[in-house]
Order: sequence, then C-alpha cells, then structure tokens
Amino acid sequence: MDFQFATHIEVFLEYCRTQQNLSENTILGYRQDLRAFAKYILKETDPRIDGDCILEYMEDLRNRQGLAPATVRRRIVCLKKFFKWASKSLQNAPTPFEQLEIDLKVPKRLPRPIDRQTLRQLFVSAPRQFSSTATHNGYGIDTPFSPDYVTVLATRLLTATGLRIGELTHIKLRDLSPDCSRIRVVGKGNRERSVYVTNSRLLSDLKSYSKQRQDEQPESFLFQNVRGARLSEAAFRKRLKNMSAGLALPETLTPHRFRHSAATLLIEEGIDIRIVQRLLGHASIATTEIYTRVSDNSLIQAISRADTLGQIDPG
Repeated sequence: MDFQFATHIEVFLEYCRTQQNLSENTILGYRQDLRAFAKYILKETDPRIDGDCILEYMEDLRNRQGLAPATVRRRIVCLKKFFKWASKSLQNAPTPFEQLEIDLKVPKRLPRPIDRQTLRQLFVSAPRQFSSTATHNGYGIDTPFSPDYVTVLATRLLTATGLRIGELTHIKLRDLSPDCSRIRVVGKGNRERSVYVTNSRLLSDLKSYSKQRQDEQPESFLFQNVRGARLSEAAFRKRLKNMSAGLALPETLTPHRFRHSAATLLIEEGIDIRIVQRLLGHASIATTEIYTRVSDNSLIQAISRADTLGQIDPG
C-alpha cells in the first residue's frame, strides 16, 4: 500500500495531545517509539507494512537489539495505537495488526525500593545546608544553593511524597502552598492531585529554599539547573548517578526507586493502601497492591514479636 509512515507521525502525536489529552512525557515516548519503527522501515529493501513486517520488527527488537520485554511491549502497543488511529483517519492506511494475535504479556517484576540503610547513608552524607551568602555559579546567576544541595532536597521530597520524576521536575513555585506543606502536581493523563510535606526538617528546608526564591516569577520551576532553567529528568538522573559514585553507595540510585521506597515505607508503617494509592496517583489500586508483596519487613517483625513456636516449645 502507498503509505508514508513517517509523514504521519506528528499528525498522530497532535491528535494524542489535543484530543486524548496525553501528557508531554507520553507524547515524547510515542515519538521515540514511532521514529524507531520508521528508521527500521527505511532499512528494509521491501518496506511493506503488513503483519509479517510487524512480526519481523518484534524479532529485531528482541534478538538483534536485545531490548527488554517491557520495552518491546511498549513499542508494539504504540504502533497498534497509531495504526488504529490511521485506519480511521487516513485513506489507504494499512492495518497490519488486523490478522495478528500477539501475546504482549510481560512478566511482572517486583519494584526495587532503596533500602533504609542506603537512604540513611545518602541523607546523612550528602549536603543539607545552603550558604547564607549568594555565590556566583558561572552562568550569571547568584545563588546560595549548590547543585548537590538541590539534588538532595529533591531526593528527600521524592522519598516523602512518592512523586514521579516528571511530576517533580515540572513543579513550579506557584504550586507550593504559602507554608510549603502542600504541593500541587500534575500526573499522568493531566490528572491533578496534591501531595503533602509533614516532616518538620524537610518542611523547614523547603520554606528556606522557597524564601530565597520569593523574588522570582511564580511560573519559575522549583528545581533548576545551574543556568536557572528547569532541571531536566535526564540531568537529575545524571546527578544521582554521580552522587551514588561519589558517596560510594552500594547501588546506583534512580528517581523511580525513590518512588518505590516512598510506597514501601508507608506500607511497612501500616498506612492504608488506599491512601498510598492516592498519594502516588495510581488510577487503579491494583497497581499499588504490588508494594504489599515487597514489604516484608513489618511482616518479619510482627512474626518475630509473636514467636508463637517459642511460646509452646521454649526449648
């Protein structure tokens, strides 16, 4: 069929943005996945888009590129969504999935929270204070906040609230309540929710941080890079990697593992799972329930305290 796949990618993404109200992070992921398929098609000597093409592409993703099952699934699901739209919106658009029955199930992996000892080591060792005087950062901006201080403040906020990295880096000054105890965030599907800061030390640090920024526009991002622009997700991940190495932590830290830690710590402290669901912004409680499978610490402690066998067989 005469169908120029690559020429319709941006049209589809605009449909996702304006009619489906998908987040910019989702749009970015779709663009990357669709461009990857377009690049694959260009390499083919006979670039027909049919069922065989899809199956061969899956084989290429799995074996030649060696991508993880979850990544393969995401790319194929993205293609299915694109061709479903194309079949309704474009003339002569192929429907390569029509005769396919593809099993896209991915074995569920348990979340990997950061253990308490590593978190304690991070927060004890890393910078916690900002300078009382502004210092020049080399980009024409005077600030009392070092990049390490901002990074650690962000990781503490992640641990306390379970925010996604995209939610964290898009918080603006106007999203903080006057006392900094409540933060408005925009999650997946542009759903708004509030998270709360109750830890006294973190709350005090946020207040001091926001006070130093009070002369800035409300639209300014809460966490900035050294140039005064929004701290990007990629830059934050790089900072965590460098910090992990610099502090000789036993494992490399990632933003999402802080989210896993936030949920697991709350479950271990006996917080109702429905409250954890609301805090994390999960649409379904089934997504939150996975944390009950990794939260064994409280279970072990309870069993140890009870020691039922010891009561009847003291030895």
